[in-house]
Amino acid sequence: MRMTLLRLSRAATAGLVAAAALTAAAHSAEAAEAAEAADTLGSAAAAQGRYFGTAVAAGHLGEADYAATLDREFNSATPENEMKWDATEPSRGTFTFSAADRVVDHARAQGMDVRGHTLVWHSQLPSWVGALGATDLRGAMNDHINQVMGRYKGQIHSWDVVNEAFQDGDSGARRSSPFQDKLGDGYIEEAFRTARAADPAAKLCYNDYNTDGVNAKSTAVYTMVKDFKARGVPIDCVGFQGHFNSNSPVPADLRANLQRFADLGVDVQITELDIEGSGTAQADAYARVVDACLAVDRCTGITVWGVTDKYSWRSGGTPLLFDGNYDAKPAYDAVLAALGGDGGGGEPGEGTATCTATYTRTADWNSGYNGQITVTAGSEPISSWAATVTFAAPQQVQATWNATPSWSGNVMTARPSWNGTLAAGASTSFGFTVSKNGSDAAPVVGGCTAS
Repeated sequence: MRMTLLRLSRAATAGLVAAAALTAAAHSAEAAEAAEAADTLGSAAAAQGRYFGTAVAAGHLGEADYAATLDREFNSATPENEMKWDATEPSRGTFTFSAADRVVDHARAQGMDVRGHTLVWHSQLPSWVGALGATDLRGAMNDHINQVMGRYKGQIHSWDVVNEAFQDGDSGARRSSPFQDKLGDGYIEEAFRTARAADPAAKLCYNDYNTDGVNAKSTAVYTMVKDFKARGVPIDCVGFQGHFNSNSPVPADLRANLQRFADLGVDVQITELDIEGSGTAQADAYARVVDACLAVDRCTGITVWGVTDKYSWRSGGTPLLFDGNYDAKPAYDAVLAALGGDGGGGEPGEGTATCTATYTRTADWNSGYNGQITVTAGSEPISSWAATVTFAAPQQVQATWNATPSWSGNVMTARPSWNGTLAAGASTSFGFTVSKNGSDAAPVVGGCTAS
């Protein structure tokens, strides 16, 4: 009997060893497969244990290139406006979810996570909310949270429960809003407690802008989160929007700021990233943000605020990773490389060919001017290029030469008419005549993409 048990024990041990070996082999194969597949933003982020998402507008999902880029590149989606109060409850007690449903259904069909944005915010409120007295407002706020979260219970990865509740500047004070003015400081805690009950599985976030570095505003948020964690108020994550430009660059202490919040026991997320600019400077800034997130274990993901420059709320600053023609910009390649990815993300951004574009005003008169864009190939030859140029309203372009233009609003994308092939380091140029119509502003050159 003891011999039989010993044999059984040895057999069981051998089985466990074999099973462990198979499991290790399977995990190794999965890791290798993930590494091989990391040729898009979403797959590269997933290989790092994170998501890479984008804001999605329901009205653009019918555009083939928009949907194709969204589906190929991203593994998380945030409804851009479709879940805000004016979109979901335009009149008290009357809820409409058709636009939000379209974004959620599309994202989930593609296997994406969904971030909910946003439940309690001072902006994009229907007028009836601000007209309520304190008692009615409290009831309306809690009902709104329950109704919207209840609609999507079990479908949302994380919710921006309260958005932008603190003032800019050095005061660290709360922002004036119907909720703050009538319900006081306690409304944020109440909103989070209501949200936890509405969907216990969803992560609950506080979200704000100009809090990316260590400053008075971010410290005020930090103090609130620290207090919430100490008292058991349900908060799981803090969102840092990340709207950057030359006047508000990526802060040098972004990583340190993310880490101090993470040390409180909350996840941190970059939630609305867009960086105005073009070329190498923009690419470097994007890479710094990705590097900062990857350096913080509890930074769970990054969301850029839109798929393409042409639909960005800051389109004149060309702040996103894809231009108006869905071509990947140098910033795309920088982000993919920072995530440890390989390749150029499908059709956009293939190869390593690069170019830059610079603007010069070559002639000027009272009612108009001539401008010239010089396109220069990078360290490798290119066979074609595309450059985006944004003109200030109400200027109008009267003529172009040495390029074929296409338009999206006031954004012109120029492609070569005959001069697309350039040796490494070589340049070509194209030009245009503009009617000022009262504006003497210089056009803004966006990204230059090459193949």
